[in-house]
Amino acid sequence: MEFPDNPFKQRLLAGDLQYGLWLGLSEIFSAEICAGAGFDWLLIDAEHGPNDLRTIFAQLQAIAPYASQPVVRPPQGDHVLIKQLLETGVQTLLIPMVESAEQAAHLVEAMRYPPAGIRGVGSSIARASRWGRIGDYAQRANDAMCLLVQVETRAGMAELDAILAVDGVDGVFFGAADLAASYGLLGESNHPEIVAMIEQGLARVAACGKAGGVLCGDRGLVARYREAGARFIAVGVDSMLLAAATSSLCASYKGGASSDAPGSSY
Repeated sequence: MEFPDNPFKQRLLAGDLQYGLWLGLSEIFSAEICAGAGFDWLLIDAEHGPNDLRTIFAQLQAIAPYASQPVVRPPQGDHVLIKQLLETGVQTLLIPMVESAEQAAHLVEAMRYPPAGIRGVGSSIARASRWGRIGDYAQRANDAMCLLVQVETRAGMAELDAILAVDGVDGVFFGAADLAASYGLLGESNHPEIVAMIEQGLARVAACGKAGGVLCGDRGLVARYREAGARFIAVGVDSMLLAAATSSLCASYKGGASSDAPGSSY
């Protein structure tokens, strides 16, 4: 059986622009529906979405027949949880709240086998190696792993250059909502100061030859972030799309737009 390459990482290295969609509903059917839409990547969110190892596993299986590439965001950068996720076959992780080079270096180690890292060796009984049917999995796995770190606090921004200098960090994702909150602008992820900060951050990431990413539902801002150097951009969230569509449908029959209808700011 052939080794499963990581097209998402390969395209990042090539400098391609990849559009994604956030999956927070923790549902197999909705994940598969979204997988058929044609997005380049789908983010399975276990930080804010009610996901656990089994629901992530099931969604990976649902997405597998489609071209969209899965990215998983665990609730935290715990090396034991990372080991479990990698055994399910995940190759790309987005780790939230990264604030230092030391933290980033530990995450790199968690995703690699010794001597380059600390990942436990047990893939022969896991989906990652297709239960041992990929004979050279352990020898090739390190190069296929893709680490995206999420910089979303004042402390993280202060350490951005040091984080970028860590070998093995493939990309940096800027979390606008938490970044705004960190700077005293809770709920204002599209505030001009935050937007400018993210644009500057994306430019710094691109200058280092790495990939920058964002989540944004505003077309104008997406264009600005793209121009600043973003190469993996999530442009929607499954739960918000469903909430907006159902609110709009209901309002079209009952009259009047709901004041609680979700917006496009994440």
